[in-house]
Amino acid sequence: MPQAQPARLLEPTAPFHKAVDVPGAAIRETEVKYRVDGYEDLVRALALRGIRLGAPVVQDDQAYAKLGWRYGDSKVDVPFVRLRTQDDRHLFTMKRPVDNELSCIEHETEVADRDAMHHAVLAMGFYPTVRILKTRRTGRYGDLSLCLDDVTGIGWFFEVECLTAGADGLADQARMHRFVSSLGVALERTSATYDSLIRQAQPVAV
Repeated sequence: MPQAQPARLLEPTAPFHKAVDVPGAAIRETEVKYRVDGYEDLVRALALRGIRLGAPVVQDDQAYAKLGWRYGDSKVDVPFVRLRTQDDRHLFTMKRPVDNELSCIEHETEVADRDAMHHAVLAMGFYPTVRILKTRRTGRYGDLSLCLDDVTGIGWFFEVECLTAGADGLADQARMHRFVSSLGVALERTSATYDSLIRQAQPVAV
């Protein structure tokens, strides 16, 4: 599969922070995610809708889970933490899945010192799980954020997400799935997060 190249239509690099006009303490991030086999077909379908993808950016994420939680346990109503670095800036995010793994209450803020925040996260009772390295291009379609990701170790994925305040996450996922289906591109839907997908792809210890 080819390396990510800028599409015919470009917009400035994706903003570091997500933006939504709702109170900061009650943001729900809901998304749908798909494995991509036909990269060019998807880019072409988006361009036909007038959707502009930004230039590629590299994101370096470290995922964390609460002590006592293990892969295979339910993620619903369990808080998870992520530290992200992009363009020498660092973002702390806490997500608590509510409807399913991809519908979460979210809190996030920029931090000055990633290493110091890492140690603070450990002191709060979390442990590091999976490192996620990816190249991301983003776009917008109405209230939807679109992400085309090349994730190290697991390949290409397409995410569609929306940020709301107290909305019905399952209804939003159904709406976003209808949008993706309308693109007419063969995609494989997954209900797993990137950390789980990377974990599944890792060799089993013997």
